[in-house]
Amino acid sequence: MMLLWKLLVLQSLMGCLAESSVLQSPVFSKQPGSIVYPVETVEKNREVVFSCEAQGSPPPMYRWKLNGTEISPKSGSHYSLSGGNLRISHLNKDQDAGTYQCLASNSFGTIVSREASLTFAYLENFKTHRRSSVSVREGQGVVLLCGPPPHSGDLIFSWIFNEYPTFVKQDTRRFISQETGNLYIAKVEPSDVGNYTCVVTNTVTKTRVQGPPTPLVLRSVMGEYEPKIEVQFPEVVHVAKGSTVKLECFALGNPAPSISWRRVDGIPFPRKVDMRKASGVLEIPYFQQEDAGTYECVAENSRGMNTVKGKLSFYAPPHLIEKPLDVQKLIDDSMAWECKATGKPKPSYRWMKNGENLEPAEVRSANNRLTLSDTGMYQCVAGNKHGEVYSNAELRVIAVAPDFSHNQLRSQTLVKVGGDVLIECKPKMSPWGVISWRKGSEPLRENNRISILDNGNLRIWNATKSDAGLYTCMARNQFGVASSTGSITIKEPTIITTLPATLDVTVGESVVLPCQVSHDPSLELKFTWFFNEQLIHFGSHGGFFEKVGGHSAGDIMIRNIQLRHAGKYTCAVQTKVDSISIAVDLVVRGPPGPPTSIHVEEITDTTASLSWRPGPDNHSPITAYTIQARTPFTLGWQAVTTVPEVVGGHRLTATVIDLSPWVEYEFRVLASNTIGTGEPSKPSKQARTKAPKVTPANVSGGGGSRSELVITWEPVPEELQNGAGFGYVVAFRPHGATGWMQAAVPSAEASRYVFKNESIQPFSPFHVKVGVYNNEGEGPFGPVTTIYSAEEEPGRAPTRVRAKSLSASEIEVSWKALPWNLRYWSRSEREDMASVQRTVGNQTSTIIRGVKGSTTYYISLRAYNTAGTGPPSSTVNVTTKKPPPSQPPVKVMWNASNSKIILNWEQVKALENESEVTGYKVSTQFLRNQHSRPSVMETNTTSVELAFPTDEGYIIQIKPFGEGGEGSSSRLITIPS
Repeated sequence: MMLLWKLLVLQSLMGCLAESSVLQSPVFSKQPGSIVYPVETVEKNREVVFSCEAQGSPPPMYRWKLNGTEISPKSGSHYSLSGGNLRISHLNKDQDAGTYQCLASNSFGTIVSREASLTFAYLENFKTHRRSSVSVREGQGVVLLCGPPPHSGDLIFSWIFNEYPTFVKQDTRRFISQETGNLYIAKVEPSDVGNYTCVVTNTVTKTRVQGPPTPLVLRSVMGEYEPKIEVQFPEVVHVAKGSTVKLECFALGNPAPSISWRRVDGIPFPRKVDMRKASGVLEIPYFQQEDAGTYECVAENSRGMNTVKGKLSFYAPPHLIEKPLDVQKLIDDSMAWECKATGKPKPSYRWMKNGENLEPAEVRSANNRLTLSDTGMYQCVAGNKHGEVYSNAELRVIAVAPDFSHNQLRSQTLVKVGGDVLIECKPKMSPWGVISWRKGSEPLRENNRISILDNGNLRIWNATKSDAGLYTCMARNQFGVASSTGSITIKEPTIITTLPATLDVTVGESVVLPCQVSHDPSLELKFTWFFNEQLIHFGSHGGFFEKVGGHSAGDIMIRNIQLRHAGKYTCAVQTKVDSISIAVDLVVRGPPGPPTSIHVEEITDTTASLSWRPGPDNHSPITAYTIQARTPFTLGWQAVTTVPEVVGGHRLTATVIDLSPWVEYEFRVLASNTIGTGEPSKPSKQARTKAPKVTPANVSGGGGSRSELVITWEPVPEELQNGAGFGYVVAFRPHGATGWMQAAVPSAEASRYVFKNESIQPFSPFHVKVGVYNNEGEGPFGPVTTIYSAEEEPGRAPTRVRAKSLSASEIEVSWKALPWNLRYWSRSEREDMASVQRTVGNQTSTIIRGVKGSTTYYISLRAYNTAGTGPPSSTVNVTTKKPPPSQPPVKVMWNASNSKIILNWEQVKALENESEVTGYKVSTQFLRNQHSRPSVMETNTTSVELAFPTDEGYIIQIKPFGEGGEGSSSRLITIPS
């Protein structure tokens, strides 16, 4: 809360300075606290003391108030003062109970302490009348009432079972409420029968009283029933910040209910929360704002569940966070004091002066001046319904003679010719006096250009050279006179000699923006440039801006201009005397901006009509438009063919041609002018071309099994399929027939159709055509093609089958060809296995390789074609030759002489089951080119002479051979060059 007012203390300057070192306003060092006093002690003629102590010079005097009324300690009164402390003897609980406040005063004013209360605690006896028996059924719940006697002060409740000192212990079945004192038994058992006595203890007086006993009698057994919550907490509980709150909850029921707690908002309990389930108490210490919320008690047993809810509401007494401070002011000054406090609810504020409340009318505006009646001690009181806090401050107001020590006139004031100047004269003086001015040694004369303002400041308009000189301000009040002197210097004005202009440049060019000035040579210039009202920071902006002006010029260069550099440039020139500016508009010409509103007006299977709106031409007329397109089947954007072929800058429509049918297209437009081509527009919405007239390519066929007509074609690409549900229609008829048979192939990827019918004659011609269809309908058929049906399998077996052994691993089979264009396969068998070998084309012989030596094979032959296989021929047998020698040549010797290499080796002898050695094969290969084809020569001796240059290196191997084939090779013989 802001308190604005005027405060005055009339003091002389010298008196204030003499006293300020020893005088002090009152400040509390001790304040009274509330007291709770036992009534029993009052009867013994005890007394209480409220403490109060304040520091100050002169020493404070003390007064006390009870319930707002001042107490007058007199001789013989039971009130007396000891320093600032209030002593009350012969206490009377009816007269002395109430609220007390201490007031401390000295010559600076009065302050009031916080409030402190005096209350009396007592506990009367129970009424002695007898209590009736309570009769319950076994398993039933019961509540035994305590009914405490009249009292003051906090109580503690307990219950005696039968005789002292046997007290009732709380558990899940028994609960004693510390709010009412009642005893709750959730489910009565036979052991509970007896007398119950309520015991009440006053925590202040420490006295204890017992009520009359209540007998508990047991009747018949009661069945199980769901919980019934008997101990509940209020719907709203207001809890102070930092205090401890306890919620009680207990239920009757059979079986004895269990008690649990939770927050309705689901937030888990912090560790500080104590849940004493056995006693049905939830305890939250040091309550804070985040602990506020709705809490729920859950009582549950095997028969059911019941709940009760209550809200914990947070509140906080006021706490000052910004206090008014002691201040010292001059007469006629204004001031403001601010006082702020936290609390919940939000605190309200009141102000006190010298211990008395201020009325709102006494709180005045800061625009008014202080008066003598405003002096004193002031206190801010912030309060809500939970308490109040006090803060006090002192204001000292002094009177002084004029003084310029802290506010001298400016030693030199610079002003340009024709300019205006204000010289402030602000002496410190209280009360405010008279201000006068001198120029040089003469009093200053006012005219239409020179004026002394009401606040004492000097104002000069339209300054001339004659206004230069020394100026003195003189201040006077009843306490004295003072003066201060400064000079005015007249300077030539700064003038920008460059005329405003509009510059026109093209993207990529460089330009100089001029800023030439004339100025007073004794003044330094500072040039500052702005672009569209934003300061240009040279060295940033990507290095586009550069200063190029000299001492009296602030020219800048813009290099490699971009479109974004177009706009208003302002040159600001500043000296100590004046500041001026000039602006230049920069027009940047560049490629056009992107066109907008691209729209597909109409689309067919191969064309699309487009329209668009022009983008900015960037100060150069648009000369042409380019159209691009993309599809899911293209890599990026590609130029398209249009009508007209060249789209002029005045056109805003065009037709794209040569598109693929049934393809989703996006289009964009680029604009060009004499400077270049601009950025592309945003893509149009996707548009699909109409269905095409497409037919499958390369229709052919033939082959297959007996009674089949095989028809094949190339599948239509996806971009030509023209829509969903794409498939093929196959039409065919025998050569010479008039009607067509048709079949649908419902697969876009299909490339083959087979028609099978027993009536189809082998290798008979058919006319065939293939068309397409999709969900939109059928397309056209392709051209008619002649295809032959499948052949019939051969009906005869090959004749004149012959077989002979070529070696131990090869058999040659030959036969007489049948009078058809057929292929053949032979079947060779030996005792333990059979194998098949096929020929290709109309052959009459073949070689079977990979057979074993010295083995008899049985061979038959069949002819086959695409329709199947014919009957087997008669079987022929052949025995393969003995295997070749298995022993390699050994003891190989070589000798090189001139250009010859002579080799010798030992004779290889065949084993008994091997064919005889009839000769040797010598293979030779260059050492430097081991991947080349070796040269081979044969000999029937065990030596050979090779005519090779000896400057080459060689690799040589020797193999024996006979009629069974080649034998094992010798080791590699390496002959270096």
